[in-house]
Amino acid sequence: MNTGKTLFAQLMDHLPWTSFARIVQRYRGDRYVKRLRCAEQFRAMAFAQLTYREGLRDIEVCLTAQASKLYHMGFRSPVKRSTLAEANEQRDWRIHAEFAQVLIKQARSLYASDKLEVDLEETVYALDSTTIDLCLSLFPWASFRRTKAAVKVHALLDLRGHIPSFIHISDGKLHDVNMLDLLVPEAGAFYLMDRAYLDFARLCEIHLAGAFFIMRTKSNTDLRRLYSAPADRVAGIICDQTVVLGGHKSRRDFPAHLRRIRLKDPQTGNTIVFVTNNFALSAIQVCDLYRERWNVEVFFKWIKQHLRIKKFHGVSENAVKSQIWIAVSTYVLVAIVKKRLGLEQSLHTLLQILSLTLFEKMPIQQAFQKDANRIEHPGLRKPLTLFDL
Repeated sequence: MNTGKTLFAQLMDHLPWTSFARIVQRYRGDRYVKRLRCAEQFRAMAFAQLTYREGLRDIEVCLTAQASKLYHMGFRSPVKRSTLAEANEQRDWRIHAEFAQVLIKQARSLYASDKLEVDLEETVYALDSTTIDLCLSLFPWASFRRTKAAVKVHALLDLRGHIPSFIHISDGKLHDVNMLDLLVPEAGAFYLMDRAYLDFARLCEIHLAGAFFIMRTKSNTDLRRLYSAPADRVAGIICDQTVVLGGHKSRRDFPAHLRRIRLKDPQTGNTIVFVTNNFALSAIQVCDLYRERWNVEVFFKWIKQHLRIKKFHGVSENAVKSQIWIAVSTYVLVAIVKKRLGLEQSLHTLLQILSLTLFEKMPIQQAFQKDANRIEHPGLRKPLTLFDL
């Protein structure tokens, strides 16, 4: 890697810019554009994500302070907040959405060989959503309740590498279960979902596609026992039963047999009931696999804490969606770099280091070396650790 490049430029080199150019051409994103083309817009917004910039003025001031390095970072001219605001308002957000999907495809191939906590060769997905609250007077297009606005981010997380394989951005009113209509089931894969997705007509589509689901049941779910399998009560399994739906309509929606597993959590004493269409895994494996669903909750919490998706640099629907998709692209890009360079640090640690060193000129591997974060004192035998990695 050229040591004359800034870390930001080296990071951007890991992006497939040829694919980005094709997407921009498809949507005519740079048509009649004289300043700040789509690639520069992406770089500026990615810079804001990596350095935790809170507003357009903040982005402009920080980039202007490093004006001598901007050309080598991919900017043909200084970035003005008015120009960036106009780009966020007018450049089609689908450009960044499709580019994020290109990055997701690359990242998933890199993490495909990673092992899960549960010994399983099949692909495992966790489906969930998170709501981002907005001000109704500024974002009237995102109506949610009478006095507030919101957008909802739906994500299907591949638990190998924690890479979102599917993302959909909607207004806050869209119910989670509607995401099953957009889902293309993958044969042999497992889908972990909470009770919000309990719709047997839609779940039947997953079943017919040869995929498996594991989810919790609602208290009013009418299930009729056909027969029971031996249960390991020492492990907390109260029952492992083959069941069918009791209601006429629900049985018509899902005529096949289901499996009900009742677990008593030894730590909390709570009883949890799972339903699945998989009969091959043991009851313990089903329960352990469902626990992995918590990773999608951690993913949403992580991106809300470490990426800029709670304060937006524009108020239009296009600007909000563009910022969210660029934030997702930034997350996936750091995951790709982590895998390609064989870095041991967590994504949080990598982002913290990048936020302070983007303008430095050094090989990118050197920035993440553990020895680079230590300083030796002549009076001490051991180096002082400045950052706990």
